[in-house]
Amino acid sequence: MSYKPVITNVTKASSNDKEGLYEFIIKLADGTECRAFYHRFPEWRMTNISRLLKTPCPICRKDFICKCMEAFTGELEDQMVGDNWIEKTTAE
Repeated sequence: MSYKPVITNVTKASSNDKEGLYEFIIKLADGTECRAFYHRFPEWRMTNISRLLKTPCPICRKDFICKCMEAFTGELEDQMVGDNWIEKTTAE
């Protein structure tokens, strides 16, 4: 069984509009929460992602820091852009 992350909600945690740096909290359908860092210039791109330690990792089941979510950066970034999560969140 392969893991397929599905974004259900995104909130803006912090931003530096002048530098184009943003921090988002991404909630996934399985209850996992991640912190994603984005750079806006020249276009939106994810620079880092990490799982918040509220629930065990859905991939390796570890209850501590792991880097499993980095393997799904492409899928999460496609959803963030494709489903307009960034525009919805930064417009608030």
